Amino acid sequence: MSDEDLALLAEEHGVATAYEDWRGRRVRVGADTLRHVLGALGVDPSDPRAALEAHREAQARRLLPPAVVARAGRSPRPPLPEGAVARVELADGGETGLGPGLPLGVHTLYAEYGGACQSAPLLIVPERIGLPAALAGRRCWGLMAQLYSVRSRASWGMGDLRDLAELADWSARDLGAAFALVNPVHATEPAPPLEPSPYLPVGRRYASPLYIRVEDVPEYSRLEPAQREAVQRLARPLRERGRTADLLDRDAVWSAKRVALESLFQVQRSPSREAAFQAYLEREGAPLIEYATWCALAEEHGPDHRRWPSVLRDAYGQEVGAQALDRWDRIDFHRWMQWVLDDQLAAAQAGARAAGMPIGIVHDLAVGVRPGGSDSWMYRDALLDGVSVGAPPDEFNQQGQDWAQPPWHPVRLAEQGYAPFRQVLRQCMRHAGGVRADHVMGLFRLWWIPEGASPEEGTYVRYDHEGMVGSLLLTAEETGALVIGEDLGTVEPEVREHLAERGVLGTSVLWFERGPDGAPRRPEEWREQCLATVSTHDLPPVASFLTAEHVELRDRLGLLKRPVAEELADAEAQVEAWRRLLIELDLLDPGVDPVSDPQTVVAALHAYLVRTPARLVGIALTDVVGERRMQNQPGTSTGYPNWRIPLTSAEGEPVLLDELMADPHLSAVVRRALHPLTGGLPDEPHPDAPRLPPSWLES
Repeated sequence: MSDEDLALLAEEHGVATAYEDWRGRRVRVGADTLRHVLGALGVDPSDPRAALEAHREAQARRLLPPAVVARAGRSPRPPLPEGAVARVELADGGETGLGPGLPLGVHTLYAEYGGACQSAPLLIVPERIGLPAALAGRRCWGLMAQLYSVRSRASWGMGDLRDLAELADWSARDLGAAFALVNPVHATEPAPPLEPSPYLPVGRRYASPLYIRVEDVPEYSRLEPAQREAVQRLARPLRERGRTADLLDRDAVWSAKRVALESLFQVQRSPSREAAFQAYLEREGAPLIEYATWCALAEEHGPDHRRWPSVLRDAYGQEVGAQALDRWDRIDFHRWMQWVLDDQLAAAQAGARAAGMPIGIVHDLAVGVRPGGSDSWMYRDALLDGVSVGAPPDEFNQQGQDWAQPPWHPVRLAEQGYAPFRQVLRQCMRHAGGVRADHVMGLFRLWWIPEGASPEEGTYVRYDHEGMVGSLLLTAEETGALVIGEDLGTVEPEVREHLAERGVLGTSVLWFERGPDGAPRRPEEWREQCLATVSTHDLPPVASFLTAEHVELRDRLGLLKRPVAEELADAEAQVEAWRRLLIELDLLDPGVDPVSDPQTVVAALHAYLVRTPARLVGIALTDVVGERRMQNQPGTSTGYPNWRIPLTSAEGEPVLLDELMADPHLSAVVRRALHPLTGGLPDEPHPDAPRLPPSWLES
């Protein structure tokens, strides 16, 4: 076996043998990594030359690739041999030939040649998607929030979908926000303990009942007084805890909500409600039954199907069908909860639009799911074992990241016409004005990490981006959602160019916007087709960034690869560079001390974002209220309470949604931070725009 043969075998299967790191250095991928990744793809790497010959012979026998993707208005051009005959079976059952007039959708392409007949999915996807008509010629802004952290007096100890609806309504009517962007609300475990990270769900095909507002379920009003009191007894201790700055306790919240929802499930539904429920079940069909079956089995056997009895690991096996019949009441309960969620997600988006938001709710789509969860059980042919998705080392995460998520198999997913991926997308977009695709570069390539290896020992695996991006655009076209791609970190230039050409907005984060010399970019140098923000949920709030607390935290957690003194010096230099630019742009008074007066700097940074040409500006709710704690510290799962931080003020006091909307002091804090935005964003910002009135610094 030669390393050259192994490298050729890897390249032909889309596995990178080298890559460029965040410092611009070329890094070769080790042979052990290549062998492990090839094995996960179903390739035997023990004899690379023989495997390479077998692969090339198999490719020569194929008339069609795993999937054919063409953009609307263009004729599909599969690599058929001369003399082959092709026909298309349309999604609606009709039949036609290849040509430029094929309708958007997923069809089937048949090819005949030399007595052989083969078929492949044929996707006709949009050339590009446009912004909603309501945004024509407009720039707009919105709040970004981790929904679970945004509590109210009525919620059960953590933010829910009613809180989302009220946050959107208030920010639209009182502040002029055009959207509210929230964390993923994907499915969580059906029984405690629950994974805190919204970016590590058991599945993305359905949502988490944890976000249901119990009292908004219509059947609650049909309870007897004693039954209602029993429900409220479950809620009271959670509401009491929700008025403190204590860490969030998802397990306690879900334990109480599940009992309450089980009571509501037993209430007889009105004829119209029953009809609506049945219509939902018909719409969702088999995938909902599969998901609910996983939930019912997970309640008994745990949330990792890899540890279940072997006869239950196949979602389509006979024993699973028999067990489902025995647990049909539980399966029906889990289907009912998804219907309730669907109703409340729809109500949040409808309320946001009614309040005047031209976009409404923007939902976040996580990169992937937990191994052993519902999606990996339902989509076992398309999701892989033995490797996980992550990211190579970068400036802020110098040990790399392992997200503990199984990747899509590039070929098997394509052979299914990207159906599992499109189902996930449709769920996320159905009741949304937009979607933020986390780590959108994963539609082109993903960093695969062999099981048991460190993140540094991974490599990139390529996907057919025409199929992946095309599926994203096709679903967005169907649902009318705008698409924001989170394209931070190590990104190939052609990736950003392709996404921009297709109408996908990028993400530009202020702290990362630096020129080749490391100096902050001037606002006019930013790109236009993006969501511009100061920070992200994986970075410290502004108040913490200004004091370099985040460096001290990473040092305590053992996450630094350089001496802490060097990291602190770099962090302080960054803050000083931004301070100088804000002063130069006449957005910050030279006498302001960022450490002692962070909220004035927050307002200045927001004013800076207004000066950029970005179509959308996202404002973190944590920065608006002066929060200092990070929501998530990448690189650790136990050393820091990731994803359990409630919204608090600069003084560490809990901030409830009710108070945010009504308390005079908090209202003043909010309006000071948002003053540069609440008058509306200029449609065509100019680098020499007049200085904002000083009142927003003096309030």
